[in-house]
This record gives sequence, structure tokens and C-alpha cells, in this order.
Amino acid sequence: MRIGHCQIEVKVGEFEGNLSKVVTWLERAVRDRVEIVCFPECCLTGYPDTEELARKGAFTADSPEVMKVLDRTAKFEAIAIVGFNELRGKDLYNSALVVYKGHILGTYSKCSAYQQFHKQGREFPVFEHKGIKFGVIICSDGGFIEPTRILALKGVKVVFAPHYNYITKEYLLTHFQEVRADHVARASENRVYFVRGNNVNLGKDPGITRYDGVGYGDSYIVDPYGEIVVRSRRFREDFIFADIDPKMAEDHAWKLGRSLWSYREFGKLLAEAAAK
Repeated sequence: MRIGHCQIEVKVGEFEGNLSKVVTWLERAVRDRVEIVCFPECCLTGYPDTEELARKGAFTADSPEVMKVLDRTAKFEAIAIVGFNELRGKDLYNSALVVYKGHILGTYSKCSAYQQFHKQGREFPVFEHKGIKFGVIICSDGGFIEPTRILALKGVKVVFAPHYNYITKEYLLTHFQEVRADHVARASENRVYFVRGNNVNLGKDPGITRYDGVGYGDSYIVDPYGEIVVRSRRFREDFIFADIDPKMAEDHAWKLGRSLWSYREFGKLLAEAAAK
């Protein structure tokens, strides 16, 4: 199977423009025979750091905006993972739609939502395409052990992790090092492919009001042994893809796989240590 990511710049409050860009890059992905492609975190709405702006552009999963997404992407022979600020009643979530040929396969909501106005998701759906199970986490979720491990325990072989990174210049190098280390660990400890799908900013992001930052890109696909098999260029829009071998994601350690064996052997001890 061929999987990929479109590293693009998105704008706060510009749904139509963001959707048009998604369609344009999805066309390119399909030309390259990519079968599952993801886009940056909140790519349809932008990723503002204030609740007022986030709510202004947010919509529900059954909204006219989502109907437009389904209509505009229905012709493509590829699954697309597209993020947005989601309204559910009065609550606001940082979510990703998984869509295919005019249908919603499901949604995932960020479980480690960084913005305080976002509710935390606690469901980890699994999707399947052509016999390969995959799941979605969002940005900072990949910095924690459990989200990817939960998906691995459910049989997932590919984890898509759309990001939106707008980092201060002072923290840029540290962030670069930290996220790469996190993602290599998530891939190798769970024997999965891990797709770090970042955004890029070609100028100042008007949606980020608390600091000046840099959206540097650096998207990549890590194989189940922790090797980066392809990465994007930095500081520019780009598209990456790779052919994956499901057999590389088979985990026969302890005849259970390391994730399940670890949980069975150490789960109780971990809980006891946390309680102390």
C-alpha cells in the first residue's frame, strides 16, 4: 500500500480556500497512486489559539461544510484524513475526519488537546482499507506512550499523526529533536508505521496571537524499525509518500507482540507505581 501526507499551509477562517487547497493536493496524491493521504491538524479551519477564533470557524460533523468536503473529495480513489475544529453541542473538539468516496468512515478527536478550550477525546477508532488497519492520533498525542499503544493493541499497522506546529525560534531545535525521538519510539516500540504529517507556515500565522513562531514542516514516515523512510522539505509546501510492507509491521515478540506482553506483565505494577 502507498501512503502519504500533504504538507500545506492553511489559513484561519478560510474554509473555502483551505478546502480548495486540500482538493488540489489530493489530486496530486491520486496521480501518484497514494491510497491513504493525510493533511495537517485543523487543515479545514486553521488552528487558532483563542476560543473566540476557534468557535468562529468551527462546525459539526454533519454540517454543510462537511457535506462540501464529501462532495469535493468523492471522485478520488483515496482515503483522506482532514482536520477541523469540531462542534458537538456546546463543546469544541480538535478532530480529524476520515473520508472516502463521499462517505465519512469516522472521526478521531485529539486526546491530549493542548488548547484549554478543546475537550479531550477518549475514543480510538480503527479503520481498515484493503486489509490494512490504520488509526489516527493528532500532534501532541504522539508524545505519549498510550495513544499509539492502544491503537497497536487493536491491530493497527499504520498510525497517521497530523500536526500543526508553530514553534518559537528559541524552542525550534529542541522541538525538532523531541518530536523525532517520540515518533521513532512510537514506531519501534509498537512495530507500526508512523506518519508525522506537519503543516508549514510561509509567513506569520494570524491565528496564533500569544507569540511569534515558525511553522517549519519536516513531515516524515517512520517504518516499524524506527527508520525514517521519507521526509519532506522544510519551510515549504511539499508532498511525501512511501510504499509500505505490512509484513514489516508484524510483531511476534513473546508470541503476543511487545505492546500486549508489556501490558500483561507490567500493567499492574505500573498502576501501583503511579498510585504511590
